[in-house]
Amino acid sequence: MDRFHFSTAECFENCPARWFFRYGERLETLESDDPANALKIGTALHRGVETDVETALHEYFMSYPVITDDHINEAFKLQHWIPRVKEVIPDGLHEVQMQSNWYEGTMDLLVPCTKHDADLPHGQFDLYDFKYSNNQQHYMESRQLHVYKYFCEQITGKRIRNLFFVFVPKVSIKQKKTESLEDFRKRIEQEMQELDVEVKQVEYDPQKVIDFMETCMNIQFAQDFPKCQSYLCEWCEYKEYCLKGNDFMILPKAERRQVGQTTKRKLWIYGGAFSGKTTFMDSAPMPLNLNTDGNIQFVTQQYLPIKDTYEGRQKVLAWDNFKKTIDELEKKDNDFKTIIVDLLEDTYESCRLYMYDKLGITHESDDSFRAWDKVRTEFLSTIRRLMNLDYENIVLISHEDTTKDITKKSGDKITAIKPNIADKVANKIAGMVDIVARVVVEDDDSRTLNFKSNEVIFGGGRLKGITKTQIPLDWEALCEVYDEANAGSQTIHREPQDTKKEQVDNSPSDDESGQDKPQRTSRRTSRTKKEEEPAQEQEADDSQEEENPVDGAMNPPEQAEEAQEEKPARTRRTRKARGTE
Repeated sequence: MDRFHFSTAECFENCPARWFFRYGERLETLESDDPANALKIGTALHRGVETDVETALHEYFMSYPVITDDHINEAFKLQHWIPRVKEVIPDGLHEVQMQSNWYEGTMDLLVPCTKHDADLPHGQFDLYDFKYSNNQQHYMESRQLHVYKYFCEQITGKRIRNLFFVFVPKVSIKQKKTESLEDFRKRIEQEMQELDVEVKQVEYDPQKVIDFMETCMNIQFAQDFPKCQSYLCEWCEYKEYCLKGNDFMILPKAERRQVGQTTKRKLWIYGGAFSGKTTFMDSAPMPLNLNTDGNIQFVTQQYLPIKDTYEGRQKVLAWDNFKKTIDELEKKDNDFKTIIVDLLEDTYESCRLYMYDKLGITHESDDSFRAWDKVRTEFLSTIRRLMNLDYENIVLISHEDTTKDITKKSGDKITAIKPNIADKVANKIAGMVDIVARVVVEDDDSRTLNFKSNEVIFGGGRLKGITKTQIPLDWEALCEVYDEANAGSQTIHREPQDTKKEQVDNSPSDDESGQDKPQRTSRRTSRTKKEEEPAQEQEADDSQEEENPVDGAMNPPEQAEEAQEEKPARTRRTRKARGTE
């Protein structure tokens, strides 16, 4: 980087990763829309002290695309504090810039010690810095004013006599549910009336300047930029990207994508109790089981219980724990390769209980217009987050449900075999995975994995080019199915073009097919044309039936001829004939 700021070194000391994102990779972030954003509030406060309240509020409002009641509340606080700050500070030079070959900074306020110092090249000043914060102890121990004093004297030649922080207290109370907006703002006013702007002096310490320079040297020679997770992450603009890997869409190149190399397996497996579903997943690479039923005694895979827990006296519902687990998995700060949800229907029930507690109901029917949809949306959106995780294998496990019957057109009833979860949810989940497979226990007690689906069995998949619909319940056999799909996908992708080319090459010419181009004839009467058209249509139908017979056709040729014979011919009656009648 070209020049160092005080905030540059402070950022590196707090979290090298944040420094690297901001100054190394220069990653841009979306501008914050938080009404209490520290940078925007601080800028507005400085502007108000330098100019007036109206200018400060105008710039504050213009920094947001939409203004809400929360923005008005913050503006209300600024309107109160700006005149109070002006009362306690003397007049001076605002926003004084300083810059050298390797350092630059901005001082909030320089106040000349005498009326002549402002005009002297080496005059003496007091340095003030404004802080809109309640954390006074942190800033009193900060290096900021010490660094400003040193570089101001080195760069500008001005001498700094005293260092001061101007602390503007922050009122952060929340509106009560039973409180009107007017009453809330009155309470804000009462809170601010009880507080005062404080000016505190800082004693200069040259050691803090030395520490700052050492940090700048460390930045110059740094090779690694590790993450430092702490409470400060809540205010970091890179939090979603750093901890969860979330970024915003960049359009891909306008070119064809390579088809078929499936490197990530997403499965939904269901079967009866004791069919070996969990044991089967024990052979997957580095598995982590998000377990709901506690049946993990006879497997070696690591697991996390998805159940209700307590933090002190506060109960944490199972669904909340499930979402927190996904938050941790999104960080990718682990070595797991396979994520298993065992059982999926139990997590759905946990989601229902979570939403009951959130909505204040005991069943979806208590709020029938919205509750069903809210529960389903909460569940599916969270499962979609899970399925989008960047792990090699993501597997959902369910029990088999054979309690429902299907009535065929003939009236016969047959038993439906499907996962033990609601149909609307099942159809959505099936769209998130590659394969929906059923574990079957054969007569010889062997286990198989079946992909075939029909009107009775829920299953199937999106893999192309596979020749097997049933394999042994073995992880290697499942991997072979994916390998077969990868190998055959390129052939399948090229087939339509080759087939089309063959059809063009093998198509007969007009001369070979015996079809002559129709020639334009002389004028014909309308009656002659009507007499010829049925004959031509009949000949075309007969030839088509002979060349391309279709089984189960709606109108066979024999029936068409009989229908034509039964229809009486239309005759033209003359006036004479009508008169005789």
